[in-house]
Amino acid sequence: MSFAVRRFTTVSAAALLCLAGAAGIAEAEPASLYAPSAMVFTVAQGGDEAAGTVVRASTLSCAPTAQGTHPDPEAACGALNATDGAFDQLLAAPDPDRACPMHYDPVTVTADGVWQGERIAWKHTFSNSCAMSATLNGNAVFAF
Repeated sequence: MSFAVRRFTTVSAAALLCLAGAAGIAEAEPASLYAPSAMVFTVAQGGDEAAGTVVRASTLSCAPTAQGTHPDPEAACGALNATDGAFDQLLAAPDPDRACPMHYDPVTVTADGVWQGERIAWKHTFSNSCAMSATLNGNAVFAF
């Protein structure tokens, strides 16, 4: 008779382990229907963002809503959505009506994070801050 009690206890323990495993599977489901889109943008003085001095930085998350430390997250997310996250498309031809000095004092802008589930590590170096402003003029993503 004690064998039957032990067997029942063993089966009950196995059933609890199965339930615990099923509960773990349920917790592994995604918390959102949206692919993650969370970015960190920087502007650094220097030609190499690792050795340069970060002058400004901003965070941006676009899914499920636009938020972050970016001053206009809705406009920045809209600009990224319009280019499907292709950061090179955010670079416009420099404003021809703006004259910039021809000295080399590099400024590097970066975008690091995840855009619609894809890992992004992008950077672009401008010859100086005037060239950066002339090229990024009106760009909502780097307007911070």
